[in-house]
Amino acid sequence: MKAVTYSSTGPSDVLTLGEREEPHAGPGEVRVRIHVSGVNPTDWKARLGSGRTELPVPHVPNQDGAGVVDEVGDGVDGVTVGDRVWVWDAAYKRPDGTAQELVVLPARQAVALPDGVSFDVGASLGIPALTAHRALTSYDYAPRELAPGSLSGRTVLVAGGAGAVGHAAIQLAVWAGATVISTVSGPAKAELARAAGAHHVVNYRDEDAATAIGALAPRGVDIIVEVSPSANADLNIRVSAVDATISIYADALPQVEIPVRPSMAKNLRYQFVLTYTTPTDVKDAAVRAVTRAGGDGALGVGTDNGLTITRFALAETAAAHDAVENGLVGKALIDVTESGWRPTDAS
Repeated sequence: MKAVTYSSTGPSDVLTLGEREEPHAGPGEVRVRIHVSGVNPTDWKARLGSGRTELPVPHVPNQDGAGVVDEVGDGVDGVTVGDRVWVWDAAYKRPDGTAQELVVLPARQAVALPDGVSFDVGASLGIPALTAHRALTSYDYAPRELAPGSLSGRTVLVAGGAGAVGHAAIQLAVWAGATVISTVSGPAKAELARAAGAHHVVNYRDEDAATAIGALAPRGVDIIVEVSPSANADLNIRVSAVDATISIYADALPQVEIPVRPSMAKNLRYQFVLTYTTPTDVKDAAVRAVTRAGGDGALGVGTDNGLTITRFALAETAAAHDAVENGLVGKALIDVTESGWRPTDAS
């Protein structure tokens, strides 16, 4: 079978396309024929490492993907050959990600795709949607598992609504009934945030973001999904409601300065989010909610849904990694298996 591997960490030139022996599902496992592999920042960061370091075994990159189950191991219930599935955390603490034709993984990590949900959508869930779900449900007055109406009456601020996590956060929050405000850096990204479903969009380069957000949410914002906490620390204090949660899932800087007294005055909660290490019950709730939202049509991808897709062939995996590392707007998807059903870009 064809697979992209790397035998040492380093720049994208460590990635090579070659042939590997087909794996087989063991007890409690399934084998998935991957049709589409999704690329996230975590994928190139894991591949880059801290320099060129030899690995004990070759690694296949990429955590997310979607495809069809073609082999089921002993002791697996509820999954059958032919099931269309989306895959999450495939390469976490394992050498086998989704940039290959066949991947074997625990059955729990291959989740049935609802009818009508494309492989493109399935490969775009995983890291972004599960991260967004954790960010939204870290709020004290949110349920542990989102559902339609579960955030009714709440206001959510999504920083960087044109990014993959921001996009998923907008979609999930709207699906759950929240009023969503998104900040962006320009008109093109504003259009993407609106297409994702944001009710209000603020271009922080063109106006005083705190004043604009305050006019839209006089009571304050309940949940902030934050991609740049260092840059937005003061803004978040100003616009947050009492008892708000600021969920932080990324930052360009290694440290964040938090204004202590203003945060105390509003009883703010800072929640740092890494989806890999969330407790099992929390991850399972997120997987269920994301699958349900996908089935409801709430997590569409493509330009019409606010997440532009850039496609790559399996042989172009290094280029896909470079594109994401260099700030690609939208989603990088790799076509692993050319055959199979994949609706149009707007699905």
